[in-house]
This record gives sequence, C-alpha cells and structure tokens, in this order.
Amino acid sequence: MTSRRPDNFDGLGYRGNVREDPAYSGLYSGRSFNNSSSVDLQNWVTTPPDIPGSRNLHFGDRTPQFEAAPAAQGAEDTLPTAPPSEQLNRFAGFGIGLASLFTENVLAHPCIVFRRQCQVNYHASCYHLSPFTAISVMYNVTKSQGPKALWKGMGSTFVVQGVTLGTEGIISECTPLPRELSHKWNPKQVIGHLVLKSLTYVVAMPFYSASLIETVQSEIIRDNPGILDCVKEGVGRVVGMGIPHSKRLLPLWGLVLPTVLHGVLHYVVSSTVQKLVLFLLRRRGPAKQPADGSETVQTMLDAYFPELAASFVASLCADVLLYPLETVMHRLHIQGTRTIIDNTDLGFEVLPINTQYEGIRDCINVIRREEGTLGFYKGFGSIVVQYSLHAAVLQITKVIYNTLLQNA
Repeated sequence: MTSRRPDNFDGLGYRGNVREDPAYSGLYSGRSFNNSSSVDLQNWVTTPPDIPGSRNLHFGDRTPQFEAAPAAQGAEDTLPTAPPSEQLNRFAGFGIGLASLFTENVLAHPCIVFRRQCQVNYHASCYHLSPFTAISVMYNVTKSQGPKALWKGMGSTFVVQGVTLGTEGIISECTPLPRELSHKWNPKQVIGHLVLKSLTYVVAMPFYSASLIETVQSEIIRDNPGILDCVKEGVGRVVGMGIPHSKRLLPLWGLVLPTVLHGVLHYVVSSTVQKLVLFLLRRRGPAKQPADGSETVQTMLDAYFPELAASFVASLCADVLLYPLETVMHRLHIQGTRTIIDNTDLGFEVLPINTQYEGIRDCINVIRREEGTLGFYKGFGSIVVQYSLHAAVLQITKVIYNTLLQNA
C-alpha cells in the first residue's frame, strides 16, 4: 500500500509551499515558515500586543524577545529556596520534643520503678535520699535480676495515660465541663475544669493501682504479663474479681481522696509553675535579627525550647512538693495486694508488703511515728537522677541542633 504523503512533506515546510502557490497569492497574504527570517518568526510567533498596564508593563516598555530567554531561565534557576538551616529549623523543635518525651516516658522509667519501690518499702533502713546510693542499688538489682528488672510495667503506664486521656475526652464531650481554660477564664470555668480532672482520676484509679503493682512487683516471682493485663486487673478490682487479695485491701472508695487530691494538686502546681516560667522566658523577648537581614539559626529553637524548659521545671516542682503525698498514696494502693518487692537496701533479696493502714490519716501518723519525717521522702535520690538525666538529654539535644544549624 503506497503512502499518500508527498515526498517533500516536512510539516510546516509543506504548508509553507502550499501557501506560496500563486493560486493563493491573490487572496491570502501567506507567511512562509521556511523562508521567513528569524526576526520575523520571533515577532510573528512570540510577540503579543504591547499594552501598557499588562504584564506589569509601563509606557515605553516592550515585551522581551527570545534573546532575553536565557537570562529569564537563569532567573528561574536562582529562585529563592529554603536553605538547609531553615529546613533544620523546621524539625529542630520536633526533635527536641521527641527527645523530651522519650526521656520522660522511657529512659526515666527505671528511676520511676525504683522510686516507687522505695516509697512502699516500710522495712527499708536506707532511705536513698542521695542519688549515689540509689544508683548503686539500681545497679545491684539489674545485675542480679537482669536488665528487665527496672523496665517492668512500662506498657501499663502507657495504658493508664491512654485511659486518662480517653476518659477526659469522653467526659468533656458528654458534659459542659471545659477541657481547656481560655485566657478569659472565670472561677466557674476553673471549678468545672478541676471537677473534670477529678472525675478523670477517679475513673483511671483502678487501672493506676494495677499499673503500680506491675511496677513494684519483683522480677523474681513476677510472671510476664501482657500489656492489657493492667486493664483486666483494673476491671477485676472494680467488680471484686481477679487475683485474690487479703483482708487488708482497702476499698476503692477509700483510695479516692488521696488519688484525687494528689492528681489535682499535681496538675494545679505544674500548670501554675509552667505558665510562670514560660512568662519569664518569653519576657526576655525574641532574638534580634542581624542588621544585614541574614536569618538566625535559632528561630525554631528559641520558639519551641522555652515550652519544654517550662514543662520540665513544672514537673520537677510538682513531683518534689507532692512527694510525701505520693508516698502515702502508693502505700494505700499497694496494701493488701500480696505484692513482693525487691529489697531496696541491698538489691539482692525480696520482701513482702504487710501494712495495716486504716486510711490516709492513719498512714501519715504511722510513717511519722515509725520512720520519721524523712520516711515520706524514701527514694528521693531516684527523682534527682531522673530529672538530671532529663535535663542532660534536653541540653545535649539542643547543642547538637545548634551545631547542625550553624554548620548548615
């Protein structure tokens, strides 16, 4: 089958030959693409009407031709893009926040475990008020029972946090109690907000008690519980089922007062201190921009790090001020649960918990009488280790980001 396309067909060239036919010359003023000069081709193809006011043209200006195209292409290549330092600034705050959360919930968990064991151990003759003695016994426990001895119960702590957040969200959606306080708050909103927090602590209380048992239970006689065993034990304690307990076990309604009191006071103290520290840090004002207009590498760090510092100081102040109340609360929660803990004096033995407190007042009086005032601060050295580690991780992370941003 032969092609119908002429041999000299080359697209526009063929069209130009047709238009140059004398038969068309009388009717059409044809333009030849092959024979036209480059200047005519540019003007015919690319030049729009030069209307003053269009394309930001002014009187006397003309549209640039193809000769200006390389310059325009170069201008597109030099469009402003995000410098590496700005990209590092974008995830600097996220990285520091992630490091803070990791330290607070994961890296500091051994300190929390040892602190709780010291608080409930009424047998202990060594109170571990110094961080050095606490580190020594923590090392002995790890050496005798393995590295998992101080990481037990970490999954249940996350479960309790999830139950707390979920309960608070559900109650705030089903009731007019405010979950957050606006800047223009009034006493009624504050009371409603604290009532919401109190109800949340009451609902999460049985699960917190089960998580506390998993945390202080010795690894020697402890099985390998699942993550959701905390939920099962919490529900079992509410309905009166589950693992057997002794007659010294306090009813849940007897634990409401210390639990709610500790939770609300901790929230009030930490929130107040956080806002105060954040106000003082921001009062210094943002960092001044250089005179030459160059971008500072501290933008994201200076905007995000004060919030982490304020949260760190707030948690530290709340834990220190409420440490005696936390000791009383933990002893009441653990009583009658037949829990066996590690010997915090040496770290090589186990001890049973056989307290017989009748309530929060009796617990306070017995601790003061038998263990002295410092008995409320057993294990305080571990809290020093915990927040020293937290501060070190935050500072190291900030130094690393500063170095990366300055070298970018």
